[in-house]
Amino acid sequence: MKFCSACGQPVAQQIPPGDHLPRYVCTACGTIHYENPRIIAGCVPEWEGKILLCRRAIEPRRGFWTVPAGFMENGETLQAAAARESVEEALARVEIGSPLAIVHVLHAHQVHVLFRARLLDTDFGVGPESLEVGLYEENAIPWDDLAFLSVEFALRRFLEDRRAGRESLHFSDIDARPREK
Repeated sequence: MKFCSACGQPVAQQIPPGDHLPRYVCTACGTIHYENPRIIAGCVPEWEGKILLCRRAIEPRRGFWTVPAGFMENGETLQAAAARESVEEALARVEIGSPLAIVHVLHAHQVHVLFRARLLDTDFGVGPESLEVGLYEENAIPWDDLAFLSVEFALRRFLEDRRAGRESLHFSDIDARPREK
């Protein structure tokens, strides 16, 4: 950040009085500009034991596979955001189930929240953010071509829980950039 969104003057990083972290503070009007983590909401949609995956048509990680997920919008619940992302990326209608994983992606200043989900029908397709979509059995998941470590974490926990007949909530911290290929 270089300029204040309130008055247009330059900002400087400093610790405001009463705070303990550096913030962008306007040098003219004193407005403090907080930067907080962004929330990514998504789901692992399932149909008859198969998982819906999308191959990304956008950066970051274009051409790699993921579950439907994206930035939460103002005025949305986590569940509504996850369902909307399924429509946007895979034209898929889902019923959002229990929480699956919360992954703190520290280097990207993001929190990824993923849910279990049930596809309501098999009327899905390629949305504008995907190159292709499909249903995958566990042994056909393209593990080496997954876009994000958070997706790999969630998928592995989903499959472990399914085999064990449970629905646990899993947590992870990731403080590294994704694998480069």
